[in-house]
Amino acid sequence: MTPEVLVLVGTRAEAVKVAPVVLASPPAIRAVVVHSGQHGRTALDALAAFDLRPAESLSLHRVGGQADLVAGMLPGLDALIARRRPAAVLVQGDTTTALAGALASHWRGVPLVHLEAGLRSGSMRSPFPEEANRRIIARLATLHLAPTARAADALGAEGVPGGDIAVTGNTVVDAVAHLTARDLPASDPELAAAERTIAALGHRLMLVTAHRRENWGEPLKRIFQSIAALTAEHPDVHVLLPTHPNPSVAAQARVELSGRERVTLTEPLNYPDLLRALRVSALVLTDSGGLQEEAPSFRVPVLVLRDRTERPEAVEAGRAWLVGTESTAITAAGRRLLAERPVLPPGNPFGDGRAAPRVVAAILRSLERSGPQQRPEEPFAEGDGLDLAEDGAGEVRIDGEERVGGGL
Repeated sequence: MTPEVLVLVGTRAEAVKVAPVVLASPPAIRAVVVHSGQHGRTALDALAAFDLRPAESLSLHRVGGQADLVAGMLPGLDALIARRRPAAVLVQGDTTTALAGALASHWRGVPLVHLEAGLRSGSMRSPFPEEANRRIIARLATLHLAPTARAADALGAEGVPGGDIAVTGNTVVDAVAHLTARDLPASDPELAAAERTIAALGHRLMLVTAHRRENWGEPLKRIFQSIAALTAEHPDVHVLLPTHPNPSVAAQARVELSGRERVTLTEPLNYPDLLRALRVSALVLTDSGGLQEEAPSFRVPVLVLRDRTERPEAVEAGRAWLVGTESTAITAAGRRLLAERPVLPPGNPFGDGRAAPRVVAAILRSLERSGPQQRPEEPFAEGDGLDLAEDGAGEVRIDGEERVGGGL
């Protein structure tokens, strides 16, 4: 019987990065795409760009924050794993979907494959909650697919055995190559209009995205003020800013930038449109992790609007510059790069476009090594596996082992 690997998808980034793996999966593995519902249509549209659709979808009714989201996903994921009994579960990155999937697979005793493992910023609050998510997932994963040698080293420093780590490259480079080769026309009318204007006037495009939770409020205001200043200083620069689905972030962008000359605010772009805008850009300003990885494929310089990054490879390779969120630093760096018009070398420090076959090969080796799994029929409940009995004042035995003081 062909072993199944459940491939969890909740956000656009997850869809983009798992798509090459699904497309590269050989007959020896059945990749079953599962949509968690975290970002609704956004993730489904990203899958559709690769002619993929989920085989399973959770019914998720989200009314609150992270706790509500995890609580909403876990029962559905648990039931799905129990019903399909996969050989492994694959999660990508550091999203809430990945965290919930890691917990559900661990409780069911199913091997967990972590795609894009080992990224570390060094701060649990930046990015939040992603840094904590990926560290938790690393404690539960049985196979760690590191995109770079640096990521593998970070896992090794945390005690992950070297035999459980495979350096594969980042599958986003595969995804970029796949969609760029298709050369799809712009579907967003505002992007199409901006393309025509830039071509007619000989302008340069500056692509801007900003949405990180740690940048909400005053940092975002400084970022948008810097964008306005750079646009005013450079009459040949046209700004394209796809607004974020979060209504508060989108509203702040509109307050600061709507109505400004040569600034186009669009609705969130689908992934092919985003790549189309990226490859004709002269400069990118972003706090997004994905754009830091994608821009080098098009030799576009990036200003990273954060104080630290878990993707330092682009900075070290001279493709990106870490500038934070202070207006003076952003404006000065943008002014310099717009004046210098640097010609970046070819190649992407995050991969060579052949990561997906390496990922599939690593999964196959892992499944062959682990063999048939003994899995619990039910998730662990409180007290499962524990034989608790009090022996006198404050002494507790756990499966025959004596501990003093009543603490477990």
